[in-house]
Amino acid sequence: MTDPPALKVIGVTVRFGGNVAVDDVSLAAQAGAITGLIGPNGAGKTTLFNVISGLQPPTSGAVHLEGADVTRLPTHKRARRGMARTFQRLELFGILTAHGNVKLAVDVRARADRDIRAGVNADAEAYALLERVGLLDLAHMRADSLSTGKARLVELARALAIRPKVLLLDEPASGLTEEETVQFGAILRELAGEGMAVVLVEHDVSLVFAVCDVVHVLDRGALLASGDPSSIRADQRVLDAYLGDAGVPG
Repeated sequence: MTDPPALKVIGVTVRFGGNVAVDDVSLAAQAGAITGLIGPNGAGKTTLFNVISGLQPPTSGAVHLEGADVTRLPTHKRARRGMARTFQRLELFGILTAHGNVKLAVDVRARADRDIRAGVNADAEAYALLERVGLLDLAHMRADSLSTGKARLVELARALAIRPKVLLLDEPASGLTEEETVQFGAILRELAGEGMAVVLVEHDVSLVFAVCDVVHVLDRGALLASGDPSSIRADQRVLDAYLGDAGVPG
């Protein structure tokens, strides 16, 4: 029997009054792969992420995590099942250091998992996660003194602290330099190589095409196209709706 996708979105629709923000969207994210979600501003990407992570109830449709229906579960229970998310707007505790932000997430996870709490060295784990994202030398800097790009990497480390099976990233490359973006893409490939399902909403299409295995395109709330990066880049509907000259090979 084939294992279910790590994440499956089934016919999700979100209506705000007479406005349809997400229109009957179905997609899946596989373990060990990076899935991209792109589209114009207002296409419904963040609203769909909010449904997946539990912040927004769908008008209809369902969300499955490793084959289990989690549509009615609150955010913290989805996190305990292995779903982590970062946000388009930075959500760090500014008065805490980078290490303090990550350590707090390790502590929260450890308290939720009583079987392993006694064996967790939160300090060491937080340092290891910061090293993984290339920020060990900034571990003791306050979060509100970091550049936007560095702060986003702290958010990534904090998300990894819950040891996710599905990692949702909302505009993670925003504020990163070109060098940081390349480094970030390499980290994502490593995570996928270890079996994690990574899903990102991102406007940096160069990053999306470089690291994603599958790309889904939303336009006006509906799924316009799905496929590998090369097919999406050549899709005339996607070129017309979003990519323009950015999608022309070469």
